[in-house]
Amino acid sequence: MELTDISRRFIVHWGEMGTNWGVNRSVAQIHALLYVHGQPLHAEDIADTLALARSNVSNSLKELLNWRLIRATHMLGDRRDYYETSGDVWELFRIIVRERKEREFDPTVALLKALAADPALDRESPALQDRLRSTLDFMQTLGSWSDEMLRLSPATLEKILRLGAQVQRFVRPADAADTAAPSVFPVTPPLPPMG
Repeated sequence: MELTDISRRFIVHWGEMGTNWGVNRSVAQIHALLYVHGQPLHAEDIADTLALARSNVSNSLKELLNWRLIRATHMLGDRRDYYETSGDVWELFRIIVRERKEREFDPTVALLKALAADPALDRESPALQDRLRSTLDFMQTLGSWSDEMLRLSPATLEKILRLGAQVQRFVRPADAADTAAPSVFPVTPPLPPMG
């Protein structure tokens, strides 16, 4: 299959972005190809189109199947597996968030819960205890919110995200017109005037 310049640029960029997100470049490029092509492809077509080794394609397809980002399908009269992905970017976003939450976020919450329940935590400094417990509280709140968001249909999720972008203008302080990012460190209050 011959790629158009637009498709090629998208696929190359998606592969580069994948590496920034901790995803193998080939995995990201194969997913991008399936997304922009919009039709099922078999492994040989994918390997030829992206100039990848067949073994690399096979391993990458297994990874994408494991992430539930693609599905195998079949064509009448052809014994090969064909692969396709959703064309709905909102559905893909939900899948990625759900999978990353299960693989990365949930194990951290489980560890923080175990640490908070460990009697040995009482022997740690009060500052450490507070930090661990506040981190657990934050992550549980964020996890509950994301679980609720993931239960929504893509159309409803899109509406909520668009609405949230509008609502934030009303809830942010008037002096937040400055677009500089807030400091993550507490600001030291000014000293009172001497004299």
